[in-house]
Amino acid sequence: MARIPESELILNADGSIYHLNLLPEMISDTIITVGDQDRVALVSKHFDSIEIQVAKREFVTHTGYYKGKRISVVSTGIGTDNIDIVLNELDALVNVDFVTREPLAPEDRISLKIVRIGTSGALQEDVPLGSHLATEYAVGLDTLMQFYPLMETGFETEIAVQLQLALGLGFLPYCVKGSDLLREQVAHDMIMGNTFTCPGFYAPQGRLLRLQPKIEGVIEKLKSFEYETIKFTNFEMETAGIYSLGRLLGHDVLSLNAIVANRITHQFAPNVNEIIDDLVVKVLERI
Repeated sequence: MARIPESELILNADGSIYHLNLLPEMISDTIITVGDQDRVALVSKHFDSIEIQVAKREFVTHTGYYKGKRISVVSTGIGTDNIDIVLNELDALVNVDFVTREPLAPEDRISLKIVRIGTSGALQEDVPLGSHLATEYAVGLDTLMQFYPLMETGFETEIAVQLQLALGLGFLPYCVKGSDLLREQVAHDMIMGNTFTCPGFYAPQGRLLRLQPKIEGVIEKLKSFEYETIKFTNFEMETAGIYSLGRLLGHDVLSLNAIVANRITHQFAPNVNEIIDDLVVKVLERI
């Protein structure tokens, strides 16, 4: 395999990978991601023991044991630009030899199990505040996959094409399905939904403060968009990036959403931390 140059795989002085500041032995093959760095401790407080605590910028990692199982929790920050960093560096930690700087042979590669625990806003009246939703298909309204050779099914591509037409976008969104295996294992009693991943919190999600969103009626267009049996239930800012890079790199990935707002009924949950903690405990018990 070709050696990866120092300018491409950047390592810190202690040999850890550049942004996450982690060495390969510091992570498990089972990983929970959260957006907010402060939520890492909300997950690891349930661990029986914590062996690793590392922080750099917005990237915080705790690795420990829950009922005998080794689990890592990693904060990603907000947006698919950060997901690009986190997923690539997690993959490098398990699938690149840091001494030789060569990718492992295909037969030696490790497939991670990655579960995102995040907050999300509902796009449908019947998705209640406080519920937990598992994403089947995610559509990226950002342009991250303009830079990767993502292979989509014909069904996924058609969803993206129809959405491009519905919103009048100047670029083609991307659509990816998450892990059936993890969804069945972790989310069997949750709402099954489909998620829009937006490249921002305000205009891309139809919020109006002082700037008028360019796409008129974007929330109603997203709410009413359907393709065959697919209707979209919620939106957030990371899932499509996780699903796409997971597929490209060969990892099982699943996004679970704590519904803390409903954009149609204009409600916001007063007990966000309680909703998230309930979801954390479910995931730890099932992962």
